[in-house]
Amino acid sequence: MKRCYYETLECQKGASGDILKSAYRKLAMKFHPDKNPGDHTAEVKFKEINEAYDVLKDDQKRAAYDRFGHAAFEGGMGAAGARAGSAFGDFGDVFEDIFGQMMGGMGRGKRQNRGQDLRYNLSIALEEAFTGRGADINVPTQVACDACTGSGAEPGHSPETCTTCGGHGKVRATQGFFTIERTCSACRGNGKIIRNPCKTCRGSGLVQKERTLHVDIPPGVEEGTRIRLSGEGAAGSNGGPPGDLYIFLSVAEHAIFQRDGHDLHCRAPVSFVTAAMGGSIEVPTLDGGRAKVVIPEGTQPGRQFRLRSKGMPVLRSAQRGDLYVELAVETPVKLTKRQKELLREFEAESQSGTHPEAEGFLTRLKEFWKTCEK
Repeated sequence: MKRCYYETLECQKGASGDILKSAYRKLAMKFHPDKNPGDHTAEVKFKEINEAYDVLKDDQKRAAYDRFGHAAFEGGMGAAGARAGSAFGDFGDVFEDIFGQMMGGMGRGKRQNRGQDLRYNLSIALEEAFTGRGADINVPTQVACDACTGSGAEPGHSPETCTTCGGHGKVRATQGFFTIERTCSACRGNGKIIRNPCKTCRGSGLVQKERTLHVDIPPGVEEGTRIRLSGEGAAGSNGGPPGDLYIFLSVAEHAIFQRDGHDLHCRAPVSFVTAAMGGSIEVPTLDGGRAKVVIPEGTQPGRQFRLRSKGMPVLRSAQRGDLYVELAVETPVKLTKRQKELLREFEAESQSGTHPEAEGFLTRLKEFWKTCEK
């Protein structure tokens, strides 16, 4: 048994046209096959949603449905006929609002398909993300055929107006007081028929070609930043507008710096003598400069020093993030005999407070063991 159209759209009987339209948009987005590839249940649900809305959006069809239910369309070309002719194709103005670009921008009358959007992956260095750069990229795409100027017809010939639909791309069938509009099967909605296809593009009006485009990458871009070049995608068919080109950026890992949003981090090794007695070191900055870090006496491993405004630029802003320098106190290796003797003397002469962290840890251990013995 067929489900109630109002239940299918999750609306009450008597709901206004705006409520029905809003419910349809929400459900159509949720169950569209492009968002649920391979999901047969979603595909069936999507067809049911469009069938229901096709009836309820029309005042005459809705009145008949409210009075007779599904029986109003049995034996004719009512809702079922409209659904069969429009599944995944012409769903009217609401569907075009939601999925117009996805489905190629099909409009009423002669079908002028919008060209496909294209994706281009571009890898850049962290330094290039810092300074910004211009890049020339080679993009394989579809462009209008030069031989036929995009018409699809062999030079010297022209596309003919379809006699079946009169060039509208759609035909109408009347059943009682219903009028059903369907895509013309003779011209497949183009409104034109090509008797002598162009040999270069085989009647499509489009050919594959590699184009060189220039893109400006602004300072401060991050991993996954998307840059849109409007109208630089594939050419549309039948004079339709071209799609867009989307450039997705990936930022390569750096040998010294790690990025965290607008901030940079680097790890700087220092000798345990410098950490114990204090001193200073120079660290690099991403712009090629140097910065001085003053190390206080008794600095412990892992301490971070913040260098303000030495990080990444904030996109479309004059601000910059910070640079965090983490000290890694390095234990010496390959000591000479004399160096080992000096370290042993230092250890033997160490007084209370020389190693505060170790002494504190030992105190906590003693308290812990006392607790365990009770």
